[in-house]
Amino acid sequence: MKRRTLVAMAAALCASTLMGAPAAMAQEDYPSRPITMIVPWGAGGGTDAVGRVFASLLQEELGVPVNVVNRTGGSGVVGHSAIANAEPDGYTIGIMTIEIDMMHWQGLTDLTYEDYDILALVNADPGGVMVSADSEYQTVQDLLDAIKAQPKGTFKASGTGQGGIWHLGLAGWLLSEGLEPDYVTFVPSQGAAAGITDMVAGGVDIVPSSLAEGRSMIDAERVRPLASMSAERQEMFPDVPTLKEGTGSDWTLAVWRAVVGPEGLPEPVEKKLTSAIEKAYNSDEYQSFMKERGFGVRWAPGEEATQIIAEDDKNLGEVMKKAGLAAQ
Repeated sequence: MKRRTLVAMAAALCASTLMGAPAAMAQEDYPSRPITMIVPWGAGGGTDAVGRVFASLLQEELGVPVNVVNRTGGSGVVGHSAIANAEPDGYTIGIMTIEIDMMHWQGLTDLTYEDYDILALVNADPGGVMVSADSEYQTVQDLLDAIKAQPKGTFKASGTGQGGIWHLGLAGWLLSEGLEPDYVTFVPSQGAAAGITDMVAGGVDIVPSSLAEGRSMIDAERVRPLASMSAERQEMFPDVPTLKEGTGSDWTLAVWRAVVGPEGLPEPVEKKLTSAIEKAYNSDEYQSFMKERGFGVRWAPGEEATQIIAEDDKNLGEVMKKAGLAAQ
C-alpha cells in the first residue's frame, strides 16, 4: 500500500513537471506572436497618440507586431475591462489612464488598479490654475483672495465634464484651501479646449486643466497660468509657481498614462515587457514625440507606479465623496 502511494505520487509529480515544461518554455520564448495594445479611448486623442507611439517602439524592441485596438465606451470602462479580462500571458497589454481611479467611485464598474499588473507610468501632466490674459488676477493668491471675498457661486470654472478629472482638480484645491468643493461653480464642457475658449470669451473665470492643454493659448498670450498642481515646477513652464509656492496648498494632481497588463502576468514576461517599455521610454523618438505634443514625461516602474496610482485613488475618492460625486 505504501509503495503504491509512493509510485502514484511520483507519477503525479512527473506529469506535473511535464505539463509545466511547455508553459515555462513559452515564457522563455516570449513573445512569439503579435501583441495587442488596447487603448480605452478614441482614435486621435492624447491617450491614443501615446499608445500608438509606444506600440511602434515596443514592436522594434520585442521583434513582433504590436497592434493598437481602440476599445471605447462607458467613460473608459469598456477598454479598461478588456485589458483586465484578457489572458495574463503578455499578449494583451494596454494603456491605463487616471479614470481607473474614478470609475469605481462613480459606481460605473468594480474594477480598480488592483486588477492589473502595472508595468510602468510613462506620462504625467499636472493640473493647473489658468485665467484669461485680460483677467485682473496676476497671482493665484490674488485669485484665491477674491474667491474667498465673494459669495459662493460668484466665480465659475470649466474644462471637463461634470465629475471629470479637472472638476475634481478644482474641488480638491478648494477643499485644501478650507472652502467647500462647490464654492466655485463648475460649468461642464467637452474638454479643456472648450473650457479655455469659453474662458477667453468671458463665459467662465477659471480653467483648472493641465497647463499642457493650455499651452497654445498660453504661448499666444491669451491665457495666464497662475499655478501648477505639482510638487515641483514643470520643466515646460518654469516660471509658473506650484500651488504650494503660491498659496501654501499641498494639493497636487496630474493626469497620467501607464502601460499595464491583466493581473497575473508570469514574472519572466513581466520583466521582459518592463525592460522593453523602459527602453522605449528613454528613446529619442518617444522623448521628442512627447515634447512636440506638449505632453509631460514621467517614468515610474511597476511598484512605484502602483503606489502613485493607489495614492491618487485614495485622494480622488475622498474628494468625490465630499463633493457628492461618488455613488452612494
